[in-house]
This record gives sequence, structure tokens and C-alpha cells, in this order.
Amino acid sequence: VIDRLVADTRRLRDSGVNSAAIMSNDIVAFPQDGPEHMARLAAEHDFPFPYLFDETQATARAYGAVCTPDFFGFNSRLELQYRGRLDEGGREPAPAAARRELLEAMQTVAVSGRGPTEQIASVGCSIKWRE
Repeated sequence: VIDRLVADTRRLRDSGVNSAAIMSNDIVAFPQDGPEHMARLAAEHDFPFPYLFDETQATARAYGAVCTPDFFGFNSRLELQYRGRLDEGGREPAPAAARRELLEAMQTVAVSGRGPTEQIASVGCSIKWRE
């Protein structure tokens, strides 16, 4: 998933669409998700976007995020236009002919300001919520 995400966000960046990743897991219960790990992961994969830590989990709650990854795409007026998955691969390698759903959706949003009608929810590990 990470390599596909990095490739697609690079393409989006090159066409003027910005991206950010936000990690909201409870790092007290899951220290392996902490900022040190985040920094290593970002460097290892050369993330072309900021990788932020939602320490209070307020951002995830405000957006209604439920899993990792959970994608939210906004237009220039900050209106939500895409809430879906990266592609049909899920956590497995995507088939060669797989539609790049996030990439295509955000390219459409960049041109028209509107997201696609069909949006398939992202599937991943649940967010590790703090009690």
C-alpha cells in the first residue's frame, strides 16, 4: 500500500494537488506507531507529503476516520469530495489493471471541483483509540 500511495501522491503533487498523512493511533498502547517509527517510515519511503501525528485523536474523530488508511479528498473550497480507498488492492498488491481510485478521484476534483459519484470505502486496520 505504501509504495502505491507514494507513487500516486507524487503524481498528484506534480499536478498541483497537495496531500498529508495523519497518524491517529494511541501510541501509549501501541508505541510501535509512535513518532520515531513515523519518521523512519517517512524517510524509508521518501514520503512526498507531511506525515503528522494526531496525539489527541481529535482530528480522526472530527473526520469520522475509522481505519488506517482512511482517505479524505477535498476540493479547493475545503469541501469533502472523496472518501474512499486507494485502489482495489487493499493491503495486498493491486492487480496490474486495477483502477487507481484515489488518484483518479483527486485528478477529477482538481479539474472539476467535484468527486466521483461511486466511492468504495477504505478497508484496513481499525484506529487504535485511546480509552
